[in-house]
Amino acid sequence: MEAKQSKLILDKDYTAGEVDNRLFGSFVEHLGRAVYGGIYEPGHPEADEVGFRRDVTALVRELRIPLLRYPGGNFLSGYNWEDGVGPIAERPRRLDLAWRTVEPNAVGTNEFAAWAKSIGAEVNMAVNLGTRGIDAARSLVEYCNHPSGTYWSDLRIAHGYAEPHGFKTWCLGNEMDGPWQIGRKTATEYGRLASETAKAMKWVDDAIELVVCGSSARKMPTYAEWEATVLDHAYDEVDYLSLHTYYGNLDGDTGNYLAASLDMDAFIREVTAICDYIKAKKRSKKTMRLSFDEWNVWFHSNDADAKQRPWQTAPPLLEDVYTHEDALLVGSMLITLLRHADRVKIACLAQLVNVIAPIMTETGGTAWRQTIFYPFMHASLYGRGVSLHPLIASPKYDSKDYTDVPYLDVAAVYDEAAGELAVFLVNKDQLEPMRLAADIRSFGDLAVIEHQTLESDDPKATNTAREPSRVVPHRRGDATVDGGRLAATLGPLSWHMIRLRLTNHPASPRS
Repeated sequence: MEAKQSKLILDKDYTAGEVDNRLFGSFVEHLGRAVYGGIYEPGHPEADEVGFRRDVTALVRELRIPLLRYPGGNFLSGYNWEDGVGPIAERPRRLDLAWRTVEPNAVGTNEFAAWAKSIGAEVNMAVNLGTRGIDAARSLVEYCNHPSGTYWSDLRIAHGYAEPHGFKTWCLGNEMDGPWQIGRKTATEYGRLASETAKAMKWVDDAIELVVCGSSARKMPTYAEWEATVLDHAYDEVDYLSLHTYYGNLDGDTGNYLAASLDMDAFIREVTAICDYIKAKKRSKKTMRLSFDEWNVWFHSNDADAKQRPWQTAPPLLEDVYTHEDALLVGSMLITLLRHADRVKIACLAQLVNVIAPIMTETGGTAWRQTIFYPFMHASLYGRGVSLHPLIASPKYDSKDYTDVPYLDVAAVYDEAAGELAVFLVNKDQLEPMRLAADIRSFGDLAVIEHQTLESDDPKATNTAREPSRVVPHRRGDATVDGGRLAATLGPLSWHMIRLRLTNHPASPRS
């Protein structure tokens, strides 16, 4: 079958923005088996002396995650952080109204902070602005970040943590516009509370950065007005505005599903415009940055979740089993984030283990990588540097909800220090391969050092405990560079990561 043709121009001086390492963050909520039976399982053969699973930790390290949002999520809006510190035997068991489960509080702020440190990640801590407010938030900052000599900092020391955690990034609540949220608020109510809470938190520690809640989704009826009103109140006190989005393929329309990355792109552009409107309105010199702190595919587990009985401890909730086509959409969403690296500085794949996650476990058993693990890993390992503006000429298609959808999705990142260019691509064509011709002359003499692809004959193929390697990346050898032009063939429904290196760079074996 003759391949479709696409063209690409990458110029090292045509940049989108510096990629913040926190773009490759993730999220751990006290939800389902994310914590209990996920990262933490005392008694498991792989459990360490605290109870965290070494096999899961090893898989997490493969993703090189720099930031973990914690502890929620909807869970956050009913959480008393004091329940999760101090002697574990003395901690209360509580009803979690968000997910209708029982929270044992065996893992809390200190245990999670220590585990995050062990994998090289910072904690993006969150404060409850649903049932609580200013006082609890400022006390938590004091407990976590103040060195010593005060009630809350000395209590942390008494709990066995002499050094402050020094959490830099903090979320001011979660999805406060949602009727599913405990303590839901209007935009004005939330904007005022967020502003006053932010002030008090920064008075405790002026080095922290704060994320204020945007709309829970682009489809919310108050979308855009919510962002504008909240920022009108809190613009001067906060540093990031959050965005959340999830996609699913409930009607089995692969073409329409893979086009959903266009919705994510529009969402970012619209929220950026709202931020800049408030900047202009306030005559501010500060540019508001974005935190896309929940994003993923989420729909497979809906029916199973509806059948769960309430008030269990760590029941299997939101345990989506991801397909090959899900991995392609996750790849396109990563590409979208990279192309907006000038404004999106934080992003958190929701979530990390078991709950809509790239890593799955069996309680008492094995752990494995889901299909979405691989594009995220490729982007996290090689997508650090300066994001470029790709100029793309691709055939297009129309779907149920979208028009002029490019078959080819591309992002590229240049790491000048390493002398490397990484190109990430998705071919959304379900039947035909795509022949890529890319002009990369501005970089000088480049050579391909690696071409990884994720392909499958079955778009619904999954990885499971019994068959954990059904969908895995493999190396291809058909990407070539000649005269400053990169050529490659991209198979139908495929993800690609192509790494190139300057041949005269000190890091190059050819130099």
